[in-house]
Amino acid sequence: MLLTGSQIIIEVLKEQKVDVIFGYPGGHVLSIYDELFKNQDRIKHILTADEQGASHAADGYSRVSGEVGVVIATSGPGATNLVTGLATAFSDSIPMVAITGNVPLRLSGTDSFQEIDAMSLTVAVTKHSFFVRNVEKLADTMRDAFRIAKSGRPGPVLIDIPHDVQKELCTFETKEKQQKDENEQPPIEEMNKAVEMINQAKRPVIYCGGGVINSNSAEEIKKLAEKCDAYVVFSMMGLSAMSAEHPKYLGMAGMYGRQDASRVMAQADLVIATGVRFAERGTGDKEKFVEKAKIIHLDIDISEHGKIINADTEITGDLKTALKYLEENVEQKHNTQWSEEVEKIKQTYGEKPADKKFFRPKEIIETINKIVPKGTAVATDVGQHQMWTAKYYSFSKPRTWLTSGGFGTMGFGMGAAIGAAVATKQKTLLFTGDGSFCMNMNEVITASRNNLPVIVVILNNGNLGMIKQLQTFFYGGNCFSIDLGNKTDFVKLADAFGATGYRAKNMEDLEIVMKKALQDIGPVIIDCIISPEENTLPMMPPNGSVNNIITK
Repeated sequence: MLLTGSQIIIEVLKEQKVDVIFGYPGGHVLSIYDELFKNQDRIKHILTADEQGASHAADGYSRVSGEVGVVIATSGPGATNLVTGLATAFSDSIPMVAITGNVPLRLSGTDSFQEIDAMSLTVAVTKHSFFVRNVEKLADTMRDAFRIAKSGRPGPVLIDIPHDVQKELCTFETKEKQQKDENEQPPIEEMNKAVEMINQAKRPVIYCGGGVINSNSAEEIKKLAEKCDAYVVFSMMGLSAMSAEHPKYLGMAGMYGRQDASRVMAQADLVIATGVRFAERGTGDKEKFVEKAKIIHLDIDISEHGKIINADTEITGDLKTALKYLEENVEQKHNTQWSEEVEKIKQTYGEKPADKKFFRPKEIIETINKIVPKGTAVATDVGQHQMWTAKYYSFSKPRTWLTSGGFGTMGFGMGAAIGAAVATKQKTLLFTGDGSFCMNMNEVITASRNNLPVIVVILNNGNLGMIKQLQTFFYGGNCFSIDLGNKTDFVKLADAFGATGYRAKNMEDLEIVMKKALQDIGPVIIDCIISPEENTLPMMPPNGSVNNIITK
Protein backbone atom coordinates (compact mmCIF):
# COMPACT_ATOMS: atom_id res chain seq x y z
CA MET A 1 0.00 0.00 0.00
CA LEU A 2 1.08 3.60 -0.65
CA LEU A 3 1.62 5.59 2.57
CA THR A 4 3.25 8.83 3.65
CA GLY A 5 6.28 8.77 5.92
CA SER A 6 4.11 9.80 8.89
CA GLN A 7 1.67 6.99 8.18
CA ILE A 8 4.57 4.55 7.98
CA ILE A 9 5.76 5.72 11.41
CA ILE A 10 2.36 4.92 12.91
CA GLU A 11 2.15 1.55 11.15
CA VAL A 12 5.57 0.50 12.44
CA LEU A 13 4.61 1.59 15.97
CA LYS A 14 1.58 -0.69 15.65
CA GLU A 15 3.81 -3.52 14.40
CA GLN A 16 5.94 -3.09 17.51
CA LYS A 17 2.82 -3.29 19.72
CA VAL A 18 3.34 0.27 20.98
CA ASP A 19 0.14 1.48 22.62
CA VAL A 20 1.37 4.62 24.38
CA ILE A 21 3.92 7.32 23.58
CA PHE A 22 4.99 10.43 25.46
CA GLY A 23 5.73 13.71 23.76
CA TYR A 24 5.24 17.35 22.94
CA PRO A 25 4.12 18.61 19.51
CA GLY A 26 5.98 21.14 17.39
CA GLY A 27 6.06 22.39 13.83
CA HIS A 28 8.35 19.73 12.40
CA VAL A 29 6.40 16.77 13.80
CA LEU A 30 2.87 17.97 13.02
CA SER A 31 2.54 15.50 10.16
CA ILE A 32 3.18 12.70 12.65
CA TYR A 33 0.75 14.22 15.15
CA ASP A 34 -1.91 14.39 12.46
CA GLU A 35 -1.60 10.63 12.04
CA LEU A 36 -1.61 10.12 15.81
CA PHE A 37 -4.90 12.03 15.87
CA LYS A 38 -6.34 9.53 13.38
CA ASN A 39 -5.08 6.55 15.41
CA GLN A 40 -6.06 7.51 18.94
CA ASP A 41 -7.92 4.23 19.33
CA ARG A 42 -4.63 2.31 18.90
CA ILE A 43 -1.93 4.58 20.31
CA LYS A 44 -2.43 6.81 23.33
CA HIS A 45 -0.38 10.00 23.39
CA ILE A 46 0.53 11.51 26.77
CA LEU A 47 1.20 15.23 26.46
CA THR A 48 3.81 16.24 29.03
CA ALA A 49 4.85 19.65 30.31
CA ASP A 50 8.07 19.55 28.29
CA GLU A 51 10.22 17.14 26.32
CA GLN A 52 12.56 16.28 29.18
CA GLY A 53 9.58 15.15 31.22
CA ALA A 54 8.41 13.10 28.25
CA SER A 55 11.78 11.36 27.98
CA HIS A 56 11.78 10.49 31.70
CA ALA A 57 8.19 9.23 31.40
CA ALA A 58 9.14 6.94 28.50
CA ASP A 59 12.08 5.75 30.61
CA GLY A 60 9.86 5.04 33.63
CA TYR A 61 7.34 3.26 31.44
CA SER A 62 10.10 1.01 30.13
CA ARG A 63 11.56 0.25 33.55
CA VAL A 64 8.33 -1.12 35.00
CA SER A 65 6.93 -2.77 31.85
CA GLY A 66 10.12 -4.16 30.31
CA GLU A 67 8.97 -2.80 26.94
CA VAL A 68 10.58 -0.11 24.78
CA GLY A 69 9.51 3.36 25.90
CA VAL A 70 8.72 5.78 23.05
CA VAL A 71 9.06 9.56 23.09
CA ILE A 72 8.47 12.12 20.33
CA ALA A 73 9.71 15.70 20.06
CA THR A 74 10.11 18.39 17.47
CA SER A 75 13.39 19.73 16.09
CA GLY A 76 15.74 22.24 17.70
CA PRO A 77 14.88 22.87 21.37
CA GLY A 78 12.56 19.88 21.31
CA ALA A 79 15.48 17.62 20.50
CA THR A 80 17.89 19.32 22.92
CA ASN A 81 15.35 18.95 25.73
CA LEU A 82 15.49 15.18 25.20
CA VAL A 83 19.23 14.91 25.76
CA THR A 84 19.21 14.61 29.57
CA GLY A 85 16.52 11.94 29.41
CA LEU A 86 18.42 9.99 26.76
CA ALA A 87 21.63 10.22 28.80
CA THR A 88 19.78 8.98 31.88
CA ALA A 89 18.39 5.98 30.00
CA PHE A 90 21.77 5.29 28.35
CA SER A 91 23.59 5.25 31.70
CA ASP A 92 21.06 2.81 33.19
CA SER A 93 20.65 0.64 30.05
CA ILE A 94 16.96 1.39 29.51
CA PRO A 95 15.46 0.61 26.06
CA MET A 96 13.84 3.66 24.47
CA VAL A 97 13.11 4.95 20.99
CA ALA A 98 13.11 8.72 20.52
CA ILE A 99 11.54 10.16 17.37
CA THR A 100 12.43 13.72 16.42
CA GLY A 101 11.42 15.87 13.49
CA ASN A 102 13.78 18.15 11.64
CA VAL A 103 13.74 20.83 8.96
CA PRO A 104 13.07 19.73 5.35
CA LEU A 105 16.11 18.33 3.55
CA ARG A 106 16.20 21.30 1.16
CA LEU A 107 16.87 23.55 4.22
CA SER A 108 19.33 21.21 5.91
CA GLY A 109 22.61 22.97 6.65
CA THR A 110 21.19 26.49 6.24
CA ASP A 111 20.68 27.26 9.95
CA SER A 112 16.96 27.20 9.32
CA PHE A 113 14.48 27.89 12.13
CA GLN A 114 14.84 25.20 14.85
CA GLU A 115 17.40 23.26 12.82
CA ILE A 116 19.87 21.11 14.72
CA ASP A 117 21.98 18.06 13.92
CA ALA A 118 20.17 15.75 16.33
CA MET A 119 22.19 12.71 15.28
CA SER A 120 25.53 14.30 16.18
CA LEU A 121 23.99 15.84 19.29
CA THR A 122 22.90 12.48 20.70
CA VAL A 123 25.60 10.10 19.51
CA ALA A 124 27.25 10.08 22.97
CA VAL A 125 24.01 9.35 24.84
CA THR A 126 22.37 6.70 22.64
CA LYS A 127 23.17 3.18 21.45
CA HIS A 128 22.58 4.45 17.93
CA SER A 129 21.25 7.54 16.17
CA PHE A 130 19.64 7.55 12.71
CA PHE A 131 19.01 10.40 10.27
CA VAL A 132 16.44 9.31 7.67
CA ARG A 133 16.98 10.96 4.27
CA ASN A 134 14.88 8.57 2.20
CA VAL A 135 11.28 7.63 2.99
CA GLU A 136 11.88 4.20 1.44
CA LYS A 137 14.29 3.43 4.28
CA LEU A 138 12.04 4.78 7.05
CA ALA A 139 10.14 1.59 7.95
CA ASP A 140 13.22 -0.62 8.21
CA THR A 141 15.11 2.10 10.08
CA MET A 142 12.36 2.25 12.69
CA ARG A 143 12.31 -1.53 12.97
CA ASP A 144 16.08 -1.53 13.43
CA ALA A 145 15.75 1.11 16.15
CA PHE A 146 13.42 -1.07 18.22
CA ARG A 147 15.62 -4.12 17.68
CA ILE A 148 18.79 -2.27 18.70
CA ALA A 149 17.12 -0.74 21.76
CA LYS A 150 16.25 -4.18 23.16
CA SER A 151 19.18 -6.31 21.97
CA GLY A 152 22.28 -7.04 24.02
CA ARG A 153 22.79 -4.32 26.58
CA PRO A 154 19.59 -2.26 26.21
CA GLY A 155 19.59 1.47 25.62
CA PRO A 156 17.98 4.42 23.84
CA VAL A 157 17.96 4.91 20.07
CA LEU A 158 17.13 8.16 18.25
CA ILE A 159 15.50 8.50 14.81
CA ASP A 160 15.64 12.00 13.30
CA ILE A 161 13.18 12.45 10.43
CA PRO A 162 13.07 15.60 8.25
CA HIS A 163 9.63 17.12 7.76
CA ASP A 164 9.53 16.49 4.02
CA VAL A 165 10.40 12.81 4.50
CA GLN A 166 7.38 12.56 6.80
CA LYS A 167 5.16 13.71 3.89
CA GLU A 168 6.68 11.73 1.02
CA LEU A 169 4.86 8.68 -0.36
CA CYS A 170 6.25 5.18 -0.37
CA THR A 171 5.07 1.60 -0.75
CA PHE A 172 4.72 -0.05 2.65
CA GLU A 173 4.37 -3.70 3.61
CA THR A 174 3.49 -4.77 7.14
CA LYS A 175 5.93 -7.15 8.84
CA GLU A 176 5.75 -9.18 12.01
CA LYS A 177 7.23 -7.56 15.09
CA GLN A 178 10.98 -8.08 15.05
CA GLN A 179 12.34 -9.93 18.01
CA LYS A 180 15.48 -8.64 19.63
CA ASP A 181 18.71 -10.20 18.46
CA GLU A 182 19.58 -13.44 20.19
CA ASN A 183 21.89 -12.58 23.04
CA GLU A 184 25.33 -14.11 22.95
CA GLN A 185 25.38 -17.53 24.56
CA PRO A 186 27.79 -17.61 27.51
CA PRO A 187 30.89 -19.77 26.92
CA ILE A 188 30.55 -23.22 28.47
CA GLU A 189 34.22 -23.40 29.47
CA GLU A 190 34.02 -20.22 31.54
CA MET A 191 30.73 -21.28 33.10
CA ASN A 192 32.26 -24.58 34.18
CA LYS A 193 35.14 -22.66 35.78
CA ALA A 194 32.57 -20.58 37.64
CA VAL A 195 30.76 -23.72 38.83
CA GLU A 196 34.01 -25.06 40.25
CA MET A 197 34.78 -21.74 41.99
CA ILE A 198 31.31 -21.65 43.54
CA ASN A 199 31.62 -25.24 44.75
CA GLN A 200 34.94 -24.44 46.44
CA ALA A 201 33.75 -21.22 48.09
CA LYS A 202 33.09 -21.09 51.83
CA ARG A 203 31.81 -17.51 52.01
CA PRO A 204 30.03 -16.72 48.72
CA VAL A 205 28.23 -13.44 47.99
CA ILE A 206 26.20 -12.55 44.91
CA TYR A 207 26.64 -8.91 43.89
CA CYS A 208 23.49 -8.11 41.95
CA GLY A 209 23.21 -5.20 39.49
CA GLY A 210 20.77 -3.67 37.06
CA GLY A 211 21.59 -6.26 34.43
CA VAL A 212 19.61 -8.77 36.47
CA ILE A 213 16.51 -6.59 36.18
CA ASN A 214 17.03 -5.92 32.47
CA SER A 215 17.42 -9.62 31.70
CA ASN A 216 14.44 -10.64 33.87
CA SER A 217 16.71 -12.91 35.87
CA ALA A 218 15.44 -12.27 39.40
CA GLU A 219 14.14 -15.81 39.83
CA GLU A 220 17.47 -17.25 38.66
CA ILE A 221 19.35 -15.11 41.22
CA LYS A 222 17.10 -16.36 44.02
CA LYS A 223 17.51 -19.99 43.01
CA LEU A 224 21.30 -19.69 42.72
CA ALA A 225 21.56 -18.00 46.13
CA GLU A 226 19.49 -20.76 47.72
CA LYS A 227 21.44 -23.52 45.98
CA CYS A 228 24.95 -22.34 46.87
CA ASP A 229 23.98 -20.68 50.18
CA ALA A 230 25.15 -17.24 49.06
CA TYR A 231 24.06 -13.92 50.50
CA VAL A 232 22.89 -11.29 48.02
CA VAL A 233 24.18 -7.72 48.02
CA PHE A 234 22.94 -5.10 45.58
CA SER A 235 24.18 -2.16 43.58
CA MET A 236 21.83 0.82 43.39
CA MET A 237 20.35 -0.48 40.12
CA GLY A 238 20.00 -4.07 41.33
CA LEU A 239 17.49 -3.32 44.07
CA SER A 240 14.11 -5.05 43.71
CA ALA A 241 15.70 -8.12 42.08
CA MET A 242 15.03 -10.04 45.31
CA SER A 243 12.38 -9.59 47.97
CA ALA A 244 13.77 -7.81 51.04
CA GLU A 245 12.04 -10.48 53.12
CA HIS A 246 14.23 -13.26 51.71
CA PRO A 247 16.70 -14.56 54.34
CA LYS A 248 19.64 -14.16 51.94
CA TYR A 249 18.84 -10.50 51.17
CA LEU A 250 21.34 -7.96 52.55
CA GLY A 251 20.47 -4.73 50.74
CA MET A 252 22.57 -2.14 48.94
CA ALA A 253 26.31 -1.91 49.54
CA GLY A 254 28.73 0.89 48.76
CA MET A 255 29.19 4.57 49.44
CA TYR A 256 25.70 5.25 50.79
CA GLY A 257 24.63 1.65 51.28
CA ARG A 258 24.07 -0.49 54.33
CA GLN A 259 27.18 -0.99 56.41
CA ASP A 260 26.38 -4.64 57.12
CA ALA A 261 26.00 -5.37 53.39
CA SER A 262 29.36 -3.75 52.61
CA ARG A 263 31.10 -5.58 55.45
CA VAL A 264 29.67 -8.98 54.53
CA MET A 265 30.90 -8.52 50.96
CA ALA A 266 34.32 -7.52 52.31
CA GLN A 267 34.51 -10.86 54.17
CA ALA A 268 33.50 -12.98 51.18
CA ASP A 269 35.90 -15.46 49.61
CA LEU A 270 33.92 -15.39 46.35
CA VAL A 271 31.88 -12.58 44.77
CA ILE A 272 29.55 -13.55 41.92
CA ALA A 273 29.10 -10.15 40.28
CA THR A 274 26.05 -10.29 38.04
CA GLY A 275 25.05 -7.45 35.72
CA VAL A 276 27.10 -4.86 37.60
CA ARG A 277 29.59 -2.39 36.19
CA PHE A 278 31.60 -1.91 39.42
CA ALA A 279 30.84 1.81 39.62
CA GLU A 280 32.97 3.68 42.15
CA ARG A 281 29.99 4.38 44.42
CA GLY A 282 29.60 0.64 44.84
CA THR A 283 33.23 -0.41 45.11
CA GLY A 284 35.01 2.54 46.71
CA ASP A 285 38.78 2.13 46.37
CA LYS A 286 39.02 -0.61 43.75
CA GLU A 287 42.37 -1.77 45.17
CA LYS A 288 40.67 -2.53 48.52
CA PHE A 289 37.41 -3.88 47.10
CA VAL A 290 36.75 -7.47 48.28
CA GLU A 291 40.45 -8.09 48.88
CA LYS A 292 39.79 -11.58 50.27
CA ALA A 293 37.64 -12.75 47.40
CA LYS A 294 37.91 -14.24 43.97
CA ILE A 295 35.50 -12.65 41.49
CA ILE A 296 33.23 -14.11 38.84
CA HIS A 297 31.85 -11.37 36.59
CA LEU A 298 28.80 -12.07 34.43
CA ASP A 299 27.66 -9.38 32.00
CA ILE A 300 25.99 -9.04 28.61
CA ASP A 301 28.46 -6.31 27.62
CA ILE A 302 32.03 -7.49 27.01
CA SER A 303 33.33 -3.92 27.39
CA GLU A 304 32.49 -4.02 31.11
CA HIS A 305 34.94 -6.85 31.73
CA GLY A 306 38.21 -5.53 33.09
CA LYS A 307 37.15 -1.90 32.72
CA ILE A 308 37.36 -1.24 36.47
CA ILE A 309 37.82 -4.58 38.24
CA ASN A 310 39.77 -7.55 36.89
CA ALA A 311 37.76 -10.68 37.61
CA ASP A 312 39.15 -14.19 37.97
CA THR A 313 36.50 -15.53 35.60
CA GLU A 314 34.61 -13.40 33.07
CA ILE A 315 31.41 -14.64 31.46
CA THR A 316 29.97 -12.63 28.58
CA GLY A 317 26.49 -13.41 27.35
CA ASP A 318 22.87 -13.79 28.30
CA LEU A 319 22.57 -13.54 32.09
CA LYS A 320 19.41 -15.61 32.36
CA THR A 321 21.04 -18.49 30.51
CA ALA A 322 24.28 -18.25 32.51
CA LEU A 323 22.56 -18.07 35.90
CA LYS A 324 20.30 -21.00 35.05
CA TYR A 325 23.33 -23.08 34.06
CA LEU A 326 25.18 -22.20 37.27
CA GLU A 327 22.17 -23.01 39.45
CA GLU A 328 21.63 -26.36 37.75
CA ASN A 329 25.29 -27.40 38.05
CA VAL A 330 26.57 -26.12 41.40
CA GLU A 331 26.40 -28.27 44.51
CA GLN A 332 23.66 -27.79 47.11
CA LYS A 333 25.28 -26.19 50.14
CA HIS A 334 24.42 -25.27 53.73
CA ASN A 335 27.26 -23.33 55.33
CA THR A 336 26.37 -22.85 58.99
CA GLN A 337 29.64 -21.11 59.85
CA TRP A 338 29.16 -18.47 57.11
CA SER A 339 25.57 -17.89 58.17
CA GLU A 340 26.62 -17.37 61.78
CA GLU A 341 29.36 -14.95 60.73
CA VAL A 342 26.90 -12.94 58.63
CA GLU A 343 24.40 -12.80 61.50
CA LYS A 344 27.10 -11.37 63.79
CA ILE A 345 27.91 -8.68 61.22
CA LYS A 346 24.20 -7.84 60.87
CA GLN A 347 23.80 -7.58 64.64
CA THR A 348 26.83 -5.30 64.95
CA TYR A 349 26.42 -3.14 61.84
CA GLY A 350 22.81 -3.62 60.76
CA GLU A 351 20.16 -0.91 60.70
CA LYS A 352 18.61 -0.08 64.06
CA PRO A 353 14.81 -0.33 64.38
CA ALA A 354 12.77 2.75 63.54
CA ASP A 355 11.54 4.87 66.45
CA LYS A 356 8.22 6.54 65.74
CA LYS A 357 8.93 9.22 68.34
CA PHE A 358 11.07 10.80 65.64
CA PHE A 359 10.05 12.23 62.26
CA ARG A 360 13.13 11.21 60.35
CA PRO A 361 13.65 9.82 56.84
CA LYS A 362 13.99 6.25 58.12
CA GLU A 363 10.71 6.39 60.03
CA ILE A 364 8.91 8.18 57.19
CA ILE A 365 9.99 5.73 54.48
CA GLU A 366 9.45 2.59 56.55
CA THR A 367 5.99 3.77 57.65
CA ILE A 368 4.93 4.54 54.08
CA ASN A 369 6.36 1.16 53.00
CA LYS A 370 3.99 -0.58 55.43
CA ILE A 371 0.93 1.46 54.37
CA VAL A 372 1.12 1.15 50.57
CA PRO A 373 0.31 -2.14 48.80
CA LYS A 374 3.18 -4.56 48.21
CA GLY A 375 4.57 -4.30 44.71
CA THR A 376 3.92 -0.55 44.43
CA ALA A 377 6.31 1.07 41.93
CA VAL A 378 8.66 3.51 43.68
CA ALA A 379 10.55 6.30 41.90
CA THR A 380 13.07 8.76 43.30
CA ASP A 381 14.93 11.81 42.22
CA VAL A 382 18.61 12.20 43.15
CA GLY A 383 20.05 13.26 46.48
CA GLN A 384 19.84 12.18 50.12
CA HIS A 385 16.24 11.01 49.70
CA GLN A 386 17.38 8.60 46.98
CA MET A 387 19.87 6.95 49.32
CA TRP A 388 17.41 6.86 52.22
CA THR A 389 14.83 5.18 49.99
CA ALA A 390 17.38 2.66 48.70
CA LYS A 391 18.29 1.72 52.28
CA TYR A 392 14.94 1.84 54.06
CA TYR A 393 12.32 0.79 51.50
CA SER A 394 11.73 -2.97 51.30
CA PHE A 395 11.03 -4.01 47.72
CA SER A 396 9.07 -7.19 47.12
CA LYS A 397 9.25 -7.75 43.35
CA PRO A 398 11.36 -6.74 40.32
CA ARG A 399 10.73 -3.65 38.20
CA THR A 400 9.31 -1.63 41.07
CA TRP A 401 12.40 0.57 41.65
CA LEU A 402 12.93 3.57 39.35
CA THR A 403 15.94 5.76 39.98
CA SER A 404 18.69 7.48 38.03
CA GLY A 405 21.59 5.38 39.24
CA GLY A 406 24.24 6.03 36.60
CA PHE A 407 23.70 9.62 35.47
CA GLY A 408 22.33 10.99 38.75
CA THR A 409 19.61 13.12 37.18
CA MET A 410 17.82 15.48 39.53
CA GLY A 411 14.31 15.98 38.13
CA PHE A 412 14.06 12.40 36.84
CA GLY A 413 11.50 11.23 39.36
CA MET A 414 8.24 12.98 38.45
CA GLY A 415 8.39 11.98 34.79
CA ALA A 416 9.46 8.44 35.68
CA ALA A 417 6.58 8.09 38.16
CA ILE A 418 4.16 9.26 35.46
CA GLY A 419 5.50 6.62 33.06
CA ALA A 420 5.17 3.95 35.75
CA ALA A 421 1.60 4.99 36.57
CA VAL A 422 0.66 4.85 32.88
CA ALA A 423 2.20 1.37 32.55
CA THR A 424 0.78 -0.16 35.74
CA LYS A 425 -2.47 1.82 36.05
CA GLN A 426 -1.79 1.65 39.81
CA LYS A 427 -0.77 4.03 42.58
CA THR A 428 2.87 5.01 42.14
CA LEU A 429 5.17 6.51 44.77
CA LEU A 430 7.75 9.23 44.25
CA PHE A 431 10.20 10.04 47.02
CA THR A 432 11.90 13.34 46.27
CA GLY A 433 13.61 16.29 47.91
CA ASP A 434 12.64 19.93 47.80
CA GLY A 435 15.64 20.59 45.54
CA SER A 436 15.05 17.80 43.03
CA PHE A 437 11.29 18.28 42.93
CA CYS A 438 11.63 21.89 41.82
CA MET A 439 13.58 20.80 38.75
CA ASN A 440 10.61 19.16 37.02
CA MET A 441 7.60 19.83 39.25
CA ASN A 442 5.81 21.15 36.14
CA GLU A 443 5.06 17.50 35.35
CA VAL A 444 2.52 17.48 38.19
CA ILE A 445 0.34 19.21 35.58
CA THR A 446 0.73 16.14 33.35
CA ALA A 447 -0.34 13.84 36.18
CA SER A 448 -3.34 16.08 36.93
CA ARG A 449 -4.38 16.38 33.28
CA ASN A 450 -4.34 12.59 32.92
CA ASN A 451 -5.68 11.83 36.41
CA LEU A 452 -2.64 9.69 37.19
CA PRO A 453 -2.39 8.28 40.75
CA VAL A 454 1.12 9.49 41.61
CA ILE A 455 1.80 10.09 45.31
CA VAL A 456 4.71 12.53 45.71
CA VAL A 457 6.46 12.45 49.10
CA ILE A 458 8.78 15.45 49.51
CA LEU A 459 11.44 15.04 52.20
CA ASN A 460 11.69 18.77 52.73
CA ASN A 461 14.79 19.87 54.62
CA GLY A 462 15.00 23.36 53.14
CA ASN A 463 18.36 22.81 51.47
CA LEU A 464 20.33 20.81 48.93
CA GLY A 465 20.95 18.08 51.49
CA MET A 466 23.50 15.92 49.69
CA ILE A 467 25.62 18.91 48.71
CA LYS A 468 25.42 20.21 52.28
CA GLN A 469 26.48 16.80 53.59
CA LEU A 470 29.51 16.63 51.29
CA GLN A 471 30.49 20.23 52.12
CA THR A 472 30.17 19.43 55.83
CA PHE A 473 32.37 16.32 55.77
CA PHE A 474 34.88 17.10 53.01
CA TYR A 475 35.02 20.89 52.60
CA GLY A 476 35.54 22.05 56.16
CA GLY A 477 31.88 22.76 56.77
CA ASN A 478 31.83 25.56 54.18
CA CYS A 479 28.15 25.08 53.34
CA PHE A 480 27.56 27.48 50.49
CA SER A 481 24.74 28.04 48.02
CA ILE A 482 22.61 25.22 49.39
CA ASP A 483 19.91 27.05 51.36
CA LEU A 484 16.49 26.72 49.69
CA GLY A 485 14.63 28.47 52.50
CA ASN A 486 11.12 27.73 53.69
CA LYS A 487 9.03 30.06 51.55
CA THR A 488 7.86 27.47 49.02
CA ASP A 489 4.38 26.20 49.90
CA PHE A 490 4.09 22.83 48.19
CA VAL A 491 0.53 22.34 49.43
CA LYS A 492 -0.60 25.50 47.65
CA LEU A 493 1.45 24.47 44.63
CA ALA A 494 -0.40 21.15 44.53
CA ASP A 495 -3.70 22.99 44.46
CA ALA A 496 -2.48 25.32 41.71
CA PHE A 497 -1.48 22.31 39.58
CA GLY A 498 -4.77 20.48 40.11
CA ALA A 499 -3.39 17.98 42.62
CA THR A 500 -4.22 17.30 46.27
CA GLY A 501 -1.74 18.63 48.82
CA TYR A 502 -0.98 17.67 52.42
CA ARG A 503 1.69 18.61 54.96
CA ALA A 504 3.10 16.28 57.60
CA LYS A 505 5.25 17.35 60.55
CA ASN A 506 5.07 14.18 62.65
CA MET A 507 4.33 10.48 62.33
CA GLU A 508 0.69 10.90 63.32
CA ASP A 509 0.19 13.44 60.51
CA LEU A 510 1.93 11.16 58.03
CA GLU A 511 -0.15 8.08 58.76
CA ILE A 512 -3.37 10.08 58.42
CA VAL A 513 -2.45 11.77 55.13
CA MET A 514 -0.97 8.62 53.57
CA LYS A 515 -4.22 6.76 54.13
CA LYS A 516 -6.09 9.69 52.59
CA ALA A 517 -3.68 9.74 49.64
CA LEU A 518 -4.42 6.10 48.87
CA GLN A 519 -8.11 6.99 48.59
CA ASP A 520 -7.65 10.23 46.63
CA ILE A 521 -8.14 10.35 42.88
CA GLY A 522 -5.27 11.74 40.79
CA PRO A 523 -1.89 13.05 41.97
CA VAL A 524 -1.14 13.85 45.61
CA ILE A 525 1.74 15.86 47.09
CA ILE A 526 2.76 15.24 50.71
CA ASP A 527 5.20 17.81 52.09
CA CYS A 528 7.16 16.17 54.93
CA ILE A 529 9.07 18.75 56.97
CA ILE A 530 12.29 17.17 58.26
CA SER A 531 15.37 18.49 60.02
CA PRO A 532 17.98 20.22 57.83
CA GLU A 533 20.64 18.40 59.86
CA GLU A 534 19.70 14.90 58.68
CA ASN A 535 22.49 13.06 56.86
CA THR A 536 22.59 9.80 54.96
CA LEU A 537 24.89 7.75 57.15
CA PRO A 538 26.89 5.58 57.31
CA MET A 539 28.86 6.89 54.35
CA MET A 540 31.94 5.50 52.71
CA PRO A 541 34.19 8.41 51.65
CA PRO A 542 34.95 8.79 47.93
CA ASN A 543 37.59 6.18 47.03
CA GLY A 544 37.24 4.81 50.55
CA SER A 545 36.62 1.33 51.92
CA VAL A 546 34.91 -0.45 54.80
CA ASN A 547 37.93 0.52 56.90
CA ASN A 548 37.04 4.23 56.97
CA ILE A 549 33.24 4.38 56.90
CA ILE A 550 31.82 7.56 58.42
CA THR A 551 29.06 6.83 60.92
CA LYS A 552 28.43 10.21 62.57
